[in-house]
Amino acid sequence: MMHTLIEEFLTYLECERNASPLTVKAYGYSLRRFAEYVAAEQGKEDAAQADAALVDHVTLRGYLLDLKERGLHRAGVSRDLAAISSFFRYLCRQSLAAANPTRRSAYPKQDKRLPRFLYYEEVEALLSAPDDTLAGLRDKAILEMLYASGLRVSELVSLNCGDIDPGIGFIRVMGKGQKERLAPLGGEAAYAVDRYCRAREKKGFSAAPADPLFLNLRGGRLSDRWVRKIVDKYVQQAAIAKKISPHALRHTFATHLLENGADLRVIQELLGHQSISTTQIYTHVTSAQLKQVYDKTHPRA
Repeated sequence: MMHTLIEEFLTYLECERNASPLTVKAYGYSLRRFAEYVAAEQGKEDAAQADAALVDHVTLRGYLLDLKERGLHRAGVSRDLAAISSFFRYLCRQSLAAANPTRRSAYPKQDKRLPRFLYYEEVEALLSAPDDTLAGLRDKAILEMLYASGLRVSELVSLNCGDIDPGIGFIRVMGKGQKERLAPLGGEAAYAVDRYCRAREKKGFSAAPADPLFLNLRGGRLSDRWVRKIVDKYVQQAAIAKKISPHALRHTFATHLLENGADLRVIQELLGHQSISTTQIYTHVTSAQLKQVYDKTHPRA
């Protein structure tokens, strides 16, 4: 049945394709939602009884229409479509489905939304907010690294102490798809990390190479969710009048590099983007800034 096939596919993604836990989770959510729709269309009592072999492009078209009527944004529809397409490609390779129903479906055109980022003075206010307690030193190091290195939150929390080499000024990062890259470590960030590690060792917490770099209050590895809480806390303390996530600091990292003359290809490598088209969003950000400055300063704007 479809439920069993979905679980097998997710295991395949995780174990054979080395997909990130976030990708596996997102695909699982999308496919289980699709299975519920398929079961209802086939007159089955629950999603576990849905038959993947009976799914065709008409079923898929109805599902996409249902998502639209429920108000799901275009990015969510695209994610569901990508998950379903990948799932049926897997089934076809395993001879468990005759055809991929997504072949006739076009991905919805995405809304062009510019990423949120901080201006220089806002970054300074944010980085100055933590105090000199152990938790404050940790939080300071986290904020400095997010801005100096352009890390994803998942990459940040998975770092071990041995992944940082202040001598060469780089961090060894395991990115999406288990692809390793080197991310820059600025002088201020290196100093903040060193202060934090020294302070935590004084409190009896090891900072050996295999130990997690950022610890929670119990001495375990810090979670993604906790980093988001940390950023929220200091955004409020710094009185920054916008909603800023940890990912916005990654956007800020890239935007400030581009503003100061960095090549787009270099930024692509530093961010770990597979495609240059993903990185090109930052050219729109800087263009928007130029227009904003022009509107404020030119007499005839």
